[in-house]
Amino acid sequence: MKILVATEKPFAAVAVDGIRKVIEGAGYELELLEKYTTKEELLNAVASADGLIIRSDKVDAEVLDAAKQLKIVVRAGAGYDNVDLAAATAHNVCVENTPGQNSNAVAELVFGLAVMAVRNMYNGTSGTELKEKSLGIHAFGQVGRNVARIAKGFGMKVSALDPYCPDEVMVAAEVTPVHSVEELYQNNKVVSLHIPATDETRKSVGYDLVMMLPKNGVLINTARKEVIDEEGLCKALRERPDLKYVADIKPDLAAEMEQEFEGRVFFTPKKMGAQTSEANINAGIAAANQVVAFLRDGIDRFRVNK
Repeated sequence: MKILVATEKPFAAVAVDGIRKVIEGAGYELELLEKYTTKEELLNAVASADGLIIRSDKVDAEVLDAAKQLKIVVRAGAGYDNVDLAAATAHNVCVENTPGQNSNAVAELVFGLAVMAVRNMYNGTSGTELKEKSLGIHAFGQVGRNVARIAKGFGMKVSALDPYCPDEVMVAAEVTPVHSVEELYQNNKVVSLHIPATDETRKSVGYDLVMMLPKNGVLINTARKEVIDEEGLCKALRERPDLKYVADIKPDLAAEMEQEFEGRVFFTPKKMGAQTSEANINAGIAAANQVVAFLRDGIDRFRVNK
């Protein structure tokens, strides 16, 4: 069987070595398609693949139509909105992600952005500290839990909202559960977003919620740009000159926002949350192990298209 690793943004060399060791150690063939520039290259490469490992690469119905032998796609990372789940299910292809492998990397970036924001983007003026400030975590999954862990080291007061996480899990992590978005945004100086982009969450964070933030509030987004109502966010920033927005995802209105709200917004040039050597290696090798486990033993523990 052939396993294709298709990455516009390649894994680090050490990660590829680890992936190769897992795949070839299981007796499978490994093929690499790195830094490809056209969809045609992906369509040609996937035609003979039994398994596919990707990063942020898009796997849509056209790709799945071309992949006649494909049995599994593993997204090396937590988010999987770059894969058409319905089309994969229709093609009888298992789709998995690798939750938790990037979580510490993303969580550390949250605090890089947070410190930058409360220190006024390092513009030379007097800022504030995170110690004893309130932090609200919007979704308490793997990343959210790591954010809570790191926040304790800063001496922050932490609460979280996640309807899919039992209160006792938060309490065990010394985090105060809250049960509405209004409560989360009204009572926390800093709010960190970790919700996925779904039909329910797209554009769910906008004017009304942002306006609820306390004075000098900071909204941090290391999740997905699609969860932000950018027009609503801009309106709130316009009416509340005390607020800041920092993100690991460049918004569609980035140029306008940077010009109008100079010194109050910051965006990484590309999604950087998982861009550490450790996360790169962890996610790649986890993906390889999951492909092998599925093809060899039928294990689909991390399947996301039920």
